Amino acid sequence: MSPYICGILMCVAAASAVDVWNLQQLEAAKRGNDLTINVRDIFVPAGQTLNFEFVKPGTTIVFRGRVTFGYKEWRGPLIILKGRNLKIKGGAGHIFDGEGRRWWDGTGTNSGKIKPYMFYVQLADSSVRGLTIKNSPAHTFAINDCNHISINNVMIDNRDGNRFGGHNTDGFDVAKSHRVIIANSTIYNQDDCLAINSGTEITFQRNKCIGGHGIAVAVGGYQVNEARNIVIRGCRCIQTKYGVRIKTLLNGRGIVKGVKIENILLKDVTDAGLLIIGNYLNSGPKGEPTGGIPIEDLTVNNVRGNVLAKGTNINVLVANARNWQWSSNIQGGQRRLPCKGIPNGLRIPCG
Repeated sequence: MSPYICGILMCVAAASAVDVWNLQQLEAAKRGNDLTINVRDIFVPAGQTLNFEFVKPGTTIVFRGRVTFGYKEWRGPLIILKGRNLKIKGGAGHIFDGEGRRWWDGTGTNSGKIKPYMFYVQLADSSVRGLTIKNSPAHTFAINDCNHISINNVMIDNRDGNRFGGHNTDGFDVAKSHRVIIANSTIYNQDDCLAINSGTEITFQRNKCIGGHGIAVAVGGYQVNEARNIVIRGCRCIQTKYGVRIKTLLNGRGIVKGVKIENILLKDVTDAGLLIIGNYLNSGPKGEPTGGIPIEDLTVNNVRGNVLAKGTNINVLVANARNWQWSSNIQGGQRRLPCKGIPNGLRIPCG
C-alpha cells in the first residue's frame, strides 16, 4: 500500500497499521513505523508481560480480541502501558480475561498464593478508552507517575470474585500522578473502587462502583504522602462496604488538601456512608487519631443516599483538620459512633 493518499490538490501521509497475535510480533511492531497496532487474540505465556513500553509517541493501540495469560504465582504486572502521546482503545468484542479464579483464595495480596497485578500504567499526554477487563487476579490498574492522562469508559467486571474468593481486586490505584481523569466507568470488585495514595489534580467522575469497598483517598506509609486537589464527583456507590473514605495513616506524615466530594449517590452501603479517619492501619483503625497528615480544605457537597441499618451514616475521627464545608443527606444507618476533631463551627450529622 502506498504510504500516501493523493487528491487533486495535495497528498497526505496515510496511517498504516500492523496486526499483533503474539509477543514476538509486538516487539517487531514497536520497532516498526506503523502508527496503529491492532492487538488480536493473544496469549501471554506464564510469567511474561504484555509490554507496551517503548511504543513510539503518536501510536494508537487498539485491542480487538481476547487477551489471556498463563498461570504463575508472581507479582506481575500482566500488562504494561507506558509511554507518551499514546491512544489506547478497546475495539468491539475485545476482552482482557485475567481468569483470576486460578489465583483467588480469599486472602488477596496479603497471604496465600502470590497474585499478579493486572495493569501497570505509566503514561503522559495519553488516553485510555473503552477497555473491558474480567476477573483480575488482584489489583486491576496501578496508575503511577502519570501526567495528563484520561481513562474513560472502562468496564472492570470481577463479579465472579464474590463467589470464588476474590480479594484486593482494586479497580484503580493512583500514586505520584498529576492531572489524571478517570470517568464514565463501571467497577465490580472486592476492594477499593478507587484508591488515591498520592497525587495532584486527580478527578474521578461519573463512575459506578458496585460491591467492593467504595471510593478512598488513603494517604500515609508510601514514598510520597501528599494528595492535593482531588475531585470525586457524580459517582454512585451501590452495595459497597463504604461510600467515600478519607483515611490517613496512624502516626504518618504528609497532607491531604483540597479534596472535593460532590454529588455522590449511595445505595445500600453496608458499613459507613462517609468515613474520615486519622488512625488508619491496614489491620484496621486503632486508637486515637494523629494529626501528622492533616485534612485541609475539604468540601463535601450533596452526598446522599442510604446505609443499611447495621452501619453508620457518617463517622469522623481526625486531628488537626481545618477549613471544611459540608452538606450531606445520608439515612438508614443505626450504628451511632461519636465524631471527633471536626473543625470548629461546622455541624456534621454524625452517626
